[in-house]
Amino acid sequence: MNSYLPHFIQQLINGFSLGAIYALIAIGYTMVYGIIGMINFAHGEIYMIGAFVSLLVITLLASIGLPIWLVIVLALLISAAVTALYGMAVERVAYRPLRLKGAPRLVPLITAIGMSIFLTNYVQLGHGARDFSFPQLIPGGINFGIYGDTVRLSYTRLLVLVTTLVMMTALSLFIRKSRTGKACRACSQDIQMAGLLGIDTNKIVTITFIIGAILAAVGGLLIGLVIGKINPYMGFIAGMKAFTAAVIGGIGSVPGAMLGGLLLGLVETFAADLLPGEYKDMVTFSLLMFILLVRPTGLLGKPDIDKV
Repeated sequence: MNSYLPHFIQQLINGFSLGAIYALIAIGYTMVYGIIGMINFAHGEIYMIGAFVSLLVITLLASIGLPIWLVIVLALLISAAVTALYGMAVERVAYRPLRLKGAPRLVPLITAIGMSIFLTNYVQLGHGARDFSFPQLIPGGINFGIYGDTVRLSYTRLLVLVTTLVMMTALSLFIRKSRTGKACRACSQDIQMAGLLGIDTNKIVTITFIIGAILAAVGGLLIGLVIGKINPYMGFIAGMKAFTAAVIGGIGSVPGAMLGGLLLGLVETFAADLLPGEYKDMVTFSLLMFILLVRPTGLLGKPDIDKV
């Protein structure tokens, strides 16, 4: 047992850092669903675009000799700004016209899938379909000695954990304390009633898409720093896993998305460690089926109540 403990702790570190990235992406899914009751299947591609914008900014700024910390901060800010524009465009093009016309929910779902395919091919045509190397800007880490073995917390994974904690705290304070956050909560309860009470629901929906896109951009930068490579197809599988995390936690619940992301990251990491690599995704989606069978609303989700 003692000989396995260092390896177990190492996998915990890896799992929490991966799960933190899934949680950042999952929040975008759960916020959009919580307010307009629709799934933004183009969200994974926004995450992918955030990773590519971060790579472009880092490549340009690192070549002129700026400090590493400044390069990362600027990459984060610029990628967040660019993906915010993409998120707003997705809402305006794929959702708002259909939502205002009262189209069936299946129609926006189809347009979102079309937007996902469009964005993937748009990036592929511009950059090619190959993998792109992401520069490892933060070498080194902290080593801990446990029972004669070494557990390593790299500075990159520490950055992931700290950044995610800061973003989650800021989002929680925004939703609980700010006027716009309270409007978001009102729209999630009853968007029609919120509109009757004077809330600009179209503006709130747009802000929700923008917040989700910014969090996805942060996830794109962090996954590039951790994994070291990106490609135009990375958004699809990451989007599906983040959506899975949102459903596991309870779609529509922000704390649920955080919990689901962390849980999914841990399960995926330990599955890859204990089983052959090809079984990793099978275990991930088996977890989804098991949780939905036991608790159909997810871990922190609440059943819908019909309003009369």
